[in-house]
Amino acid sequence: MQNLKKLKGDASHRKFFRKKYNDVNSIKILAKKDKFKNLLVYDAISKILNKNKILAPKLYQENYRNNYIEVQDFGNETIFKILKKSKNKKFLYFKNIIKLLNQIQSIKDKKIRNFKNKYYRIPEYKNKILIQEANLFCEWYAKQNLSKNKRQNFNKKFKRIIKNLTSCLKMKNDTFVHRDFHVSNLMLTNNRIGVIDSQDALIGNRAYDLASLVDDVRLKTSKILKKKIFNFYIDSQKKSDKKKIKNDFEILSILRNLKIIGIFTRLAIRDKKKNYLKLIPYTWDLISLRINQNEIFSNLKKLLKDNFKKDL
Repeated sequence: MQNLKKLKGDASHRKFFRKKYNDVNSIKILAKKDKFKNLLVYDAISKILNKNKILAPKLYQENYRNNYIEVQDFGNETIFKILKKSKNKKFLYFKNIIKLLNQIQSIKDKKIRNFKNKYYRIPEYKNKILIQEANLFCEWYAKQNLSKNKRQNFNKKFKRIIKNLTSCLKMKNDTFVHRDFHVSNLMLTNNRIGVIDSQDALIGNRAYDLASLVDDVRLKTSKILKKKIFNFYIDSQKKSDKKKIKNDFEILSILRNLKIIGIFTRLAIRDKKKNYLKLIPYTWDLISLRINQNEIFSNLKKLLKDNFKKDL
């Protein structure tokens, strides 16, 4: 007997259904929009992860023509849910997540055959992409919150500062970057941590996924815990330059969170998903936390304070 149950969606245009068939569960992912990325690339990246002994949903069947794939079901137990309930074991979970991150960052595969039997090569996370992403802050949040005259002046300065910040990154783009590596995309399944939502993966800076994990806008954590997680990662990096990691971590955390404010505003205005707006104040808190730690942010700090004093 087969039945389908619609599951809660995420920030994307995908729809998810849990399929029960003869006591076996699977997830149907339906994507009419961006279906190359959301179906073909999603499975290709999952294949690379599984090939490297990292748990990711395996493909059961594809029906690309009808806009869906069917994949392994990891259940409902996200690490986010577990950490919300857990008071004392948070750092223990994060230690295991950092070990998983190190495993992901050791992946050498950059291409794989997709289910259409064509090679998919993971693109590079070039500075141009980082700049475009940060500029979503101008396109959506600044547009919504500043007058036209103020906005033109702000955008000009903002874009110049962001370009300059990306040029201050010190590490190479040579690492597998999940790009949405936070506890809502990690699932506990059969006592292992599985990784979902991997379709945006690129080859980029090793500090990026660390920044999205430590400065996660969805899960509030103390400064002490953030420091402990960061230091645990640093201690696990035997050959890496710790100063370079810290520099890039701070820059990428701020760029990522400016992007997120832009995306959450876009979700509310364009897609009518207004529940994301409640996460924006904490995103500003995270920007405030990092912007005071490095003098290279002094121009950005002044610009944001001049225009968004109540937020920063």
